[in-house]
Amino acid sequence: MSYADQVFKQNVKDILENGVWDTDREVRPRWLDGTPAHTVKKFCIVNRYDLQKEFPIMTIRKQYLKSAIDEILWIWQKKSNKISELNSHVWDSWAGEDGTIGKAYGYQLGVKHQYKEGEFDQVDRVLYDLKHNPTSRRIMTNIYTFADLHEMNLYPCAYSMTFNVSGDKLNGILNQRSNDMAVANNWNVMQYAALLMMIAQVSGLKAGELVHVIADAHIYDRHIPAVKQMLENPEYPAPKLWINPEVKNFYDFTVNDFKLEGYEATPLKEKLEVAV
Repeated sequence: MSYADQVFKQNVKDILENGVWDTDREVRPRWLDGTPAHTVKKFCIVNRYDLQKEFPIMTIRKQYLKSAIDEILWIWQKKSNKISELNSHVWDSWAGEDGTIGKAYGYQLGVKHQYKEGEFDQVDRVLYDLKHNPTSRRIMTNIYTFADLHEMNLYPCAYSMTFNVSGDKLNGILNQRSNDMAVANNWNVMQYAALLMMIAQVSGLKAGELVHVIADAHIYDRHIPAVKQMLENPEYPAPKLWINPEVKNFYDFTVNDFKLEGYEATPLKEKLEVAV
């Protein structure tokens, strides 16, 4: 059984059994038919994944790793906000008339800042510090830029990544203000686990632990039948993730440098609608 399955099942059971509903309140999200999209939630869930033990991908619902990596490279490597530069359609609902998602996600990572060592954007600063100052406790990114929120088509959900070197291991903390558990929980986990592994590899380190902190972990009302079905699905061992060991520069990674070995999983019977 995949550890990611265990974590997901524990989380969603807790939400379903002990969570708080917002059906007595006005909510922002809507379904495509205009109906309010209500949720049941738990406040502040913290999950830890040891990447030395296994890659955290669910098997009780089939996941599409290459699409997830394509998105994380779009944000962290291309530093893009243009949906035409993304191969999947996960951001189509938030695209403006200019074909971008506004000053969000990759746009923020690509903004350059002045330091005493020179000018860096957030990603290049992380890569620089891991090479030149790995004992630093200041290696982090943050894309929740208040001055630009009014120009973002969606406020960042996964907004901060903190990197910390312990011995020869690179650990990371992903902070997320909001997480749609059925649609995006394991998607975010596997893509940030892969990101941590990429950055560790090009920094001459081993990937250590990914800690995922979720402020508002919720299940949408229309997703509950699918979540309950996932809880009944068979469980398989976690696959191994192969990353091309020849890649030494973060900007050289492509989706073809990743392969899952021995991945068995149950496909989702129906596509889950995303509340917008």
